[in-house]
Amino acid sequence: MGAPRGAKHYAPAMIEEVPVRPSADDYVTAQRIAFAPLLFQAVRSARDMGVLAALDRAGSAGLTPRDVARETGHSLYAVRLLLEACLSLEVVSLEAERYALRGPGVALLHDERTRVNLDFTHDVCYRGAFHLEESLREGRPAGLSTLGDWATIYEGVPELPPAIRKSWYAFDHHYSDGVFPRAVRMLVQRGVHRLLDVGGNTGRFALQAARAMDVTILDHPGEIAIARASAEAAGLGERITTRAIDLLDHSQAFPTSFDAVWMSQFLDCFAHDDIVALLGRGRAALNETGRIYVVESFWDRQPAESAQVSLHGLSLYFACIANGTSRMYHSDDLLECAARAGLSVEADRTLGPWHTLLVLKP
Repeated sequence: MGAPRGAKHYAPAMIEEVPVRPSADDYVTAQRIAFAPLLFQAVRSARDMGVLAALDRAGSAGLTPRDVARETGHSLYAVRLLLEACLSLEVVSLEAERYALRGPGVALLHDERTRVNLDFTHDVCYRGAFHLEESLREGRPAGLSTLGDWATIYEGVPELPPAIRKSWYAFDHHYSDGVFPRAVRMLVQRGVHRLLDVGGNTGRFALQAARAMDVTILDHPGEIAIARASAEAAGLGERITTRAIDLLDHSQAFPTSFDAVWMSQFLDCFAHDDIVALLGRGRAALNETGRIYVVESFWDRQPAESAQVSLHGLSLYFACIANGTSRMYHSDDLLECAARAGLSVEADRTLGPWHTLLVLKP
């Protein structure tokens, strides 16, 4: 319908776009980002060289740089550099020439999650992170070459230098072991007698589950060798079967007739299409009443922002170190993959503070 005769035509009002003007706090954040690698190493060094521990012992009274140098045995030059870097990251405070530990410093010293995250970042990821842009452009873990000559990190973990391997396993176990006892109880309640543990790693979950059911572990040869030795040492060799397999070779079928297929913190190690294929292979491994149990830490379901930050950081590790194709997923991504694999969700529940358990059925 046209405008009334004689009506004036007006052009839409132009909305003037106001440019974003960084605040003083924004500039502080920007400079922390610009110097982040150096500041990270300073804080890690302050922790490992005893500087933070000295401040922790002093409490709110704090210490002067000379006090810290005397307590730690390091030069005044080194101590001042570390304290000033920590001040810029708000790890410490400064008043009347005395430094005191702040909340982030306490977390760096005493919080297990913070400790394993920092050690993992330093030992496993730091050198390889330099190759992140290359990894993203080329779709491969370009930073993995700083650790070894493998296609993905999973086949190389048993061969990592001891200190790096220790940090990798400490990180992996911290984010998985806590849910295992509850998971085993749930599987027992559901009447599971035969379990296929896909990506069973060194067998830590299988060792707990095998006290109540027969378990078959699938993983890379190096991990399988460790799992086999652990099973024998625990006297569970007859309850645990191990099988080395290339999980990315989707032509290799899984063994069949299982009550349950267990995939704990496993699918986040793969790209979408591989997840669909792995779930399909898992589906084919079930008996008529079997279910697939998926445990993941979805970044959209975390109870605190700090946990979400950890998962976003872990995604960058997957990109430049682990495999170059996977990440920590939003829950919708995994639910879409399950549907593409011909699976529906029978249960969707929390399992501990960070994890979600999905029970999938054909």
